[in-house]
Amino acid sequence: MELRIDEIKLTQYSRGAGCGCKIAPAVLEEILKSNMPASFSEHLLVGSGTNDDAAAYDMGNGSALIATTDFFMPIVDDAYNFGRIAAANAISDVYAMGGSPLMAIAILGWPVEQLTVAVARQVLEGARSICAEAGIPLAGGHSIDSTEPIFGLAVNGLCLIEDLKRNSTAKVGDVLFLTKPLGTGVLATAQKRGVLESAHQQALTLQMTTLNSAGKALGKIKGVTAMTDVTGFGLAGHLIEMAEGSGLSAELYYSAVPVMDGVKEYLAQRIVPDATYRNWNAYNSKISFDPGVDVMSAFSLLPDPQTNGGLLIAVEEGAIDEVVKLLNDFNLAAFAKPIGKMVSRGEKAIVVKP
Repeated sequence: MELRIDEIKLTQYSRGAGCGCKIAPAVLEEILKSNMPASFSEHLLVGSGTNDDAAAYDMGNGSALIATTDFFMPIVDDAYNFGRIAAANAISDVYAMGGSPLMAIAILGWPVEQLTVAVARQVLEGARSICAEAGIPLAGGHSIDSTEPIFGLAVNGLCLIEDLKRNSTAKVGDVLFLTKPLGTGVLATAQKRGVLESAHQQALTLQMTTLNSAGKALGKIKGVTAMTDVTGFGLAGHLIEMAEGSGLSAELYYSAVPVMDGVKEYLAQRIVPDATYRNWNAYNSKISFDPGVDVMSAFSLLPDPQTNGGLLIAVEEGAIDEVVKLLNDFNLAAFAKPIGKMVSRGEKAIVVKP
């Protein structure tokens, strides 16, 4: 008997989930090694030589073309919401560069002998709905028959070159903000184990389908010196990229880091994504903890892989009021509080404080 669409649990058809599908940082580093000279163009502003969220190309008229792609396996069971989450996550890379999305192309891998085309259609419908929210067309795409369901987008965007934000340009004294709480990896793992409460399910879906559209406005603030979105490598991994790329270290105020409701209760049940361990193994040598920090809690939260996580923003002291006002205007008042600051380079990339 063929299952109805509402009976299909997509997460049971995949090994990974959302941005937790990312290849482990150490393995990825090995994959990317090459003896070939880096491709060069005098018009390429941001390329593969850094850990930025997207590539950027000088259009010759004061504007930059932003190009990115992101795809993964299901992180929720509902096909429509899977499409929405994957689309929002891919578009976030444009916002994280301070850009405005222009159009998207779909990437679909589908086990056609296991899951009906009606389910795949729902995934695409979800993506179309998010693209409509972002004000862009889903203009085409490519599909293959694969052993596991995979979906995402390639997205292009635009911004003025002077507004382009990178993750490697923070300055000493910059204050750090994060626009969404941590915990999507933990809650998604609880869902896959069948123990996620309905209220937490709704909060999880809402967070992962919420566009990081504030990034476009943040790009216009000169005092925003660096920006990135927090995804599969967790807050720890993406903050390390920001610190090392900027030649600095970061102080992180652990008690100020926002966390989704229910996450700590699931952690008490030892519900931790596999990717958390991979991330921790890659980054723990670059992190130190001051006395008073709950290290076991921090171990579970800071490397937790986020899917369509918040924007991590480095802000000059003189621009803090402007950024706080903007966050309030985007209904992000709950996240208008600093979670850390950038400091001169020390022995560790991140020093976690109580």
